[in-house]
Amino acid sequence: MFSPFFYVFNFPFIDRIFAVETSCMKTSVADIRKDYKQHSLNESDVASDPFVQFEHWWQDAVNSEIDEVNAMTLATATKQGVPSARIVLLKGYDPQGFVFFTNYDSHKGQELADNPKAALVFFWKELERQIRIEGTVEKISAAESDEYFHSRPEGSRIGAWASPQSSVIPDRNVIEANVTKYTSEFSGQTIPRPEHWGGYRVKPTVIEFWQGRSSRLHDRFKYTKIEQGWKVERLAP
Repeated sequence: MFSPFFYVFNFPFIDRIFAVETSCMKTSVADIRKDYKQHSLNESDVASDPFVQFEHWWQDAVNSEIDEVNAMTLATATKQGVPSARIVLLKGYDPQGFVFFTNYDSHKGQELADNPKAALVFFWKELERQIRIEGTVEKISAAESDEYFHSRPEGSRIGAWASPQSSVIPDRNVIEANVTKYTSEFSGQTIPRPEHWGGYRVKPTVIEFWQGRSSRLHDRFKYTKIEQGWKVERLAP
């Protein structure tokens, strides 16, 4: 049986330990920082066209052998402005915009149907660089979606049929049963692209290039779409 002294003296002691540990955890997180020293970005460095500038930085990133160099954060929002974000993969870019693929019935697909605006962020820590993109969103053509879909591994094509993306499911057995079902159904034939799956293009209105610099005095250049092309401005860090 526990003595009264245990309750009187030991629980406050445990509380104090927890408070100290919590304080240490908070301090250690706050102390995490890195001083950026690799590169700079000056007016003479930036191209007049943001897609030319993106190509320069993209090639630098590819040549640096960054893992999943095409991973980018996609932020969307509801009509009411409630945001959500996730990582998707860039699958193409040209002067028209930046392309990614997904399930049109997914959470992000539903938000884009209601509010066709989005933001993208690339962060290449190995180069101490970030690219931020804002723009409107449109579906790409069915032909473009078909072309990419048929270039995917068979498992990924089956997965596009098997997963009711973002829907609540009781357990993983639902997905595995669907994989078995569609693998059998499409055996020996070309797997068609489901109508609920395809590509989006983010058509930028703003593109910002961020180069990390020492003491948090970063270099930032913002391109804003105007009628005659693009306006380029330096931003304070």
